[in-house]
Amino acid sequence: MSTLFPWTCPYCERAATITDSCFSRSNHRFNHTNKLGDLILETSVIVCPNPSCSEYAFECSVYPGGVNPSTGLWQKQGDPVDIWRIKPDSMARHFPDYIPTAILEDYRESCAIRDLSPKASATLSRRCLQGMIRDYWKISKKRLVDEIDALDGKIDKLTWDAIDAVRKIGNIGAHMEKDIDLMLDVDPAEAGLMIGLIESLLKDWYVARHDREQHLAHLKQAAVQKATDKKGKAP
Repeated sequence: MSTLFPWTCPYCERAATITDSCFSRSNHRFNHTNKLGDLILETSVIVCPNPSCSEYAFECSVYPGGVNPSTGLWQKQGDPVDIWRIKPDSMARHFPDYIPTAILEDYRESCAIRDLSPKASATLSRRCLQGMIRDYWKISKKRLVDEIDALDGKIDKLTWDAIDAVRKIGNIGAHMEKDIDLMLDVDPAEAGLMIGLIESLLKDWYVARHDREQHLAHLKQAAVQKATDKKGKAP
C-alpha cells in the first residue's frame, strides 16, 4: 500500500494520510481540436478512512496536456485551467449553529463560489468579517476599514497582525477601503485568504468563547454540587 498525501476530510474534519486504498483517479484526453489545444480531464475520488465517517469527495479538473519528451507518454502539463468540486460542492467547514445565521450563510456561500466567482466570494467574506466585528465586538462604523482599525488594542497581537496582513495583500487592501458590497476584481488565491481569515476568527472568537463559557459553567456547577454535598453531610 503506497502513501499518497495528507488530507483533511471536509465532512468529519479528521486529518488523515490518504493511501491508494481510499483514493482513485482517472484521466480522459480531450480532442486536440478544442480552442485550448490538448487537455486532460481528471476525475478523482477520496473516501474518508475514518470508519465512523466513510464519506466520499469527488472532484473534476482540466489540465493542459502534452507528450513528455523523455518518456514519450502523454501527460498533464501545468496547473489546472478548471476545477469542479462536485461532492461536497465547497470546502466550507462545519461551524456550530450558535454562531449567528447571517454570518454562517455568508461564509458558506463565499466558500461555495470561491473558484466560480472570486470577486463575489471576497465580497461575501468582507461582509462576513464586518458582521463578526459588529456582533462580537459591538463595533459599528461607516467603513469596514475603520471597524478593523478599532480592533487594534482589543485583540491579541497575533490576530491583529493576521487581519492586517491579509487586508494589505493585493486588491484586498483596496477593497477594505470601499463599501463592502462593491464587487471588485480579486483572484481565487486572494479570495481563499479571506476565507481562511474568516475561519480562524470564527474559531478564535465564537467557538473559543462558547467553550470557555461551557467550561466555567461546568466548574461552577461542580463547585455548587460539592458545597451542597458537604452541607448535607454536616452534623
